[in-house]
Amino acid sequence: MTDLFTRAEELNIRPFIVMDILDRAKQLAAQGRDIIRMEIGEPDFDTPQQITDAAIKALESGETRYSPSQGILPLREAIAEKYHAEYGVDISPDRIIITSGSSAAMTLLFSLTLAAGDEVLLTDPYYPCYPNFLKLYRARPVFAKLHRENEFRVCPDDIAQALTPQTRAVILASPANPTGQLVPDTVWQYLADSGLTIFADEIYHGLVYGKKARSVLEFTDNAFVINGFSKLYAMTGWRLGYIIAPRKWISLLNKGHQNFFIAANTFVQIAGLAALKNTKNEIESMVKTFHSRRDHLLRCLNSIGLPPGYIPDGAFYLLVNMGHINKDSLSLAQDMLEKAGVALAPGSDFGTQAQSYLRFSYSASEERITEAVKRISQYMHNQHKMEIH
Repeated sequence: MTDLFTRAEELNIRPFIVMDILDRAKQLAAQGRDIIRMEIGEPDFDTPQQITDAAIKALESGETRYSPSQGILPLREAIAEKYHAEYGVDISPDRIIITSGSSAAMTLLFSLTLAAGDEVLLTDPYYPCYPNFLKLYRARPVFAKLHRENEFRVCPDDIAQALTPQTRAVILASPANPTGQLVPDTVWQYLADSGLTIFADEIYHGLVYGKKARSVLEFTDNAFVINGFSKLYAMTGWRLGYIIAPRKWISLLNKGHQNFFIAANTFVQIAGLAALKNTKNEIESMVKTFHSRRDHLLRCLNSIGLPPGYIPDGAFYLLVNMGHINKDSLSLAQDMLEKAGVALAPGSDFGTQAQSYLRFSYSASEERITEAVKRISQYMHNQHKMEIH
């Protein structure tokens, strides 16, 4: 009989490598090194004050007990209003479940919808945690490979070529991590017509520059939306997310939520309501700043001969091919952190298609971005000299 530890090991849950880079960056900073942090997918802005004030007021008012497992009604109503205003879709608050972050939303969804042996389609590059979620439930990821020559943009043919008779579902993020690219309308429509179960990760909605993100719900009601407050509202540490599900699934999902999670924190839900209601100007300012930083990073990289070859639609990520320096992106990221003091995410975290890439997170000021690219240029110069000698 296989012991429990061995069985758990056999799941082969991979580490989230960028967290190792983060830990080392913090160690170096604690030693007095000036480290430019562009590795982690986290806004560098403080949570808007209106959100913090709402949480403090809720705590002081005694809002520290359980909420309804599905979430407080005013927050679910505000989410439904947001989706109507932004996407023109009518969502009943009864179709929304509030969770402790989007990761909890995925845990709940995948535990109840997937079975051992199910194939789930992902793009490659992908968010590193997706395959690990699937492995936990003995589902199997299969991949539609994306290419820089097509700007890492998925198309219906990519999906069709990757499907097999065992494919039951697809997970797509729009904009995507690590590429920042939106899912085209043609892909959403293809999937809506395909009969596959669709999990649409919309966590980066709102962080889009010069284009408009489309919700999967504009194409079909038969889809699961995963969303939250971490990215757009600079609330990564608050852990607040939500699911929008087809109506027939709500009772089952809510039973699962009651048993596995009880409910999201009540005072955090109240803070989320303030985020939706009272932070329009602050969010617009953050989005404008991210847009400017994206363009600044592109100019800086082009100036040192590192053209990314595409322009990301949104989020705050950019993949840059560094294979001419070192095809082992983890080794490169580690070495660049130690020698140049710039923390970047290794592409190997994001799939085989990003193996020789580094992911830049432009959640740093333009001044720090300028300095980071200057250090990278000097690092490449030093590497070139070493190769000559």
